[in-house]
Amino acid sequence: MPDRPIVSAMSGLTLDTVTTIALVSAIAFVILAVVAAVLLKSIAQKLAVASILVLLALLVWTQRTALQTCAELIRDTDRTVSTTCTFFGQDVDIPTRPGS
Repeated sequence: MPDRPIVSAMSGLTLDTVTTIALVSAIAFVILAVVAAVLLKSIAQKLAVASILVLLALLVWTQRTALQTCAELIRDTDRTVSTTCTFFGQDVDIPTRPGS
């Protein structure tokens, strides 16, 4: 078996794709939290599940914000090659500015 590097599941994703995925995920977690709060019987279950889902939504949202900030900082610099930022530890390609 030839030696090949392990490729991550997120390799090759673009900034737009990752920000869209993050936005949809955050919204889905909030919706699931509301649904769980309505459907679960006991108060403890409602609070536990809703809290976990809201925390996951917050985590995804903050990662999305950090990714956008990183991309804006990189785009503000003069460069001619693509650079990467991270989203949950995975590299996301940030293309060069148009006209660079």
